[in-house]
Amino acid sequence: MPPLPVTGPVRHLVIVLGDQLDIESAAFDAFDPVLDAVWMAEVAGESDHVWSAQPRIALFLSAMRHFRQTVRDSGTRIHYVELDDPENTQTLAGELGRVVRLLAPRRLIAVEPGEWRVREALREAAQAANCPLDLRPDRHFYCTAEEFAQHAAGRKQLRMEYFYRELRRRHRVLLDDTGGPEGGAWNYDADNRESFGKSGPGSLRPPLAFAPDALTREVIAVVRRRFSDRPGRLERFDWPVTPADARRALDDFIVHRLPEFGRFQDALWEGEPWLFHSRLASAMNLKLLDPRRVVSEAERAYREGRAGLASVEGFIRQILGWREYVRGVYWQHMPGYLERNELQATQPLPSFYWTGETAMACLRSALRQTLDLGYAHHIQRLMVTGLYSLLLGVRPKEVHAWYLAVYVDAVEWVELPNTLGMSQYADGGVMASKPYIASGRYLQRMGNACKGCAFDPAVSVGPRACPFTTLYWDFLLTHESRLASNPRMSPQLRNLQRLGQDERIAIQAAARDLRARQGEPAAEATLLLPLS
Repeated sequence: MPPLPVTGPVRHLVIVLGDQLDIESAAFDAFDPVLDAVWMAEVAGESDHVWSAQPRIALFLSAMRHFRQTVRDSGTRIHYVELDDPENTQTLAGELGRVVRLLAPRRLIAVEPGEWRVREALREAAQAANCPLDLRPDRHFYCTAEEFAQHAAGRKQLRMEYFYRELRRRHRVLLDDTGGPEGGAWNYDADNRESFGKSGPGSLRPPLAFAPDALTREVIAVVRRRFSDRPGRLERFDWPVTPADARRALDDFIVHRLPEFGRFQDALWEGEPWLFHSRLASAMNLKLLDPRRVVSEAERAYREGRAGLASVEGFIRQILGWREYVRGVYWQHMPGYLERNELQATQPLPSFYWTGETAMACLRSALRQTLDLGYAHHIQRLMVTGLYSLLLGVRPKEVHAWYLAVYVDAVEWVELPNTLGMSQYADGGVMASKPYIASGRYLQRMGNACKGCAFDPAVSVGPRACPFTTLYWDFLLTHESRLASNPRMSPQLRNLQRLGQDERIAIQAAARDLRARQGEPAAEATLLLPLS
């Protein structure tokens, strides 16, 4: 069906952002195809806000253009601005002002944006255009920001586990006949920490891949031309970009990887980026896939005996628990959350985060995989790339800018609390009850990268010293007094007491040398930090 022209005036103009690609969203409630129209815009400003990598840009643009086609096929009028439109102002505010002048809508309607900066930009643009803006709830979440605020009210400390249990009860997920948790426990995380050992993961079935269709190939060409200076590669781009493909990806995960997901969800293995992980976060975050469907299908697999309870509970906890929790924390604490730096970290982000050129095998592998695919699983993010920047003492806002730029599933509401809070402990314990720190020994235990590395995870000083191990002990020495009141840090601080004075001095000197050698910031990190 050819696109229907949009001629003004229109009654309501529905704004659809790049992470709101759901034709059944609240923005379309009471939509009249005769009187109303849809507006979407591709703007370079959303790729320049942080130095976005090519796979991330390509995923958003491809999914947006596929959604445009869905809207057109439904007979709905849509005003869509492409990146190369010569009149494109390349900012959301600029394009919104332009379309309001063109179509003179009586009202703007949108689903609540997932980023504080974007929400404020829409509000300011609507006000400047003297057009009312109706922001509606995002129905892709189980919990609204207001409901989370009610949960948080009066609590001295927030903990995801209690919030997760509350949502399990409210939404009747994985409960037994008495209303208690299935199997008698709320959390089976203790069963989900296995490594692959020396034998490795064995023969793995790769996840379902989605070869780029004509529309995606068109987008890839645009990205290569417009953003050739950006990190990342597009040769292996195979992400789902439509709801139909996202549902196929879910079915593939439930059948082929969910049964083993639980026990090996924290494991690492060189050359195996996907392992037993779902690859569904980007589809959920772009609203191609409803998380309720994901949770329901996982629970059904357990009820039908196709996946064990520990795997299913662990997977559901990531969605119903962690995903909802980080969104609540984000809206509870923004905009000031972005500026938090509890540990007073001052080091610039090392330039090799943008290239993957480092002698540390585990970090090199995680960085190159990230740049090639726009993906790394949660342990690679938390305990490899995130751990190193935490131990090195990188400014948390720079770490956040990198994570937001390079991962295809990164939208600020989910990325910022996970990075700044969980990974970097920059919020002082809002997200996590302690800093998640470890020496190189942890990485040696959970994967096989150390086997081919130039460094020894058991050594903290000298030419063979593992930088993770050196910086781990230096972190404890630097923050010993601050961490002493945290009971969860007691075992690590007791180990610290075993170090003699000479060993402490040598470790601190080695850490200073590491920071001096890695202190040259990448130009991207200094020029394109997110604005408050």
